[in-house]
Amino acid sequence: MVETFAALAEPNRFRIVELLRAGPRTVNAIGERLDLNQPQVSKHLRVLKEAGLVDVEARAQQRVYGLRAAPLRELHDWLDRYRQLWDARARALDDLLEEMENPHGRRKR
Repeated sequence: MVETFAALAEPNRFRIVELLRAGPRTVNAIGERLDLNQPQVSKHLRVLKEAGLVDVEARAQQRVYGLRAAPLRELHDWLDRYRQLWDARARALDDLLEEMENPHGRRKR
């Protein structure tokens, strides 16, 4: 998962992943859409591929890149653990604030 964070930390790689959410694209299509030259796009795609975030398919003379769901799902699951922790803490804070507003135990409805 560290590789996923490292790959997505670079803004252009993050933009490429966001673009690929809509579907697979060629290197040239990515470059045109994000206003990057072909060597830049290829460099970023190589890092994303090494991190396991994209797959590549050869179609004639072109390479088509698409997202791999597994690393993103793993990242989502990892973040969800923290989301659950903060949700529980926010509920506890809400309960405490309500108790402070109503010290005699009468809960608002």
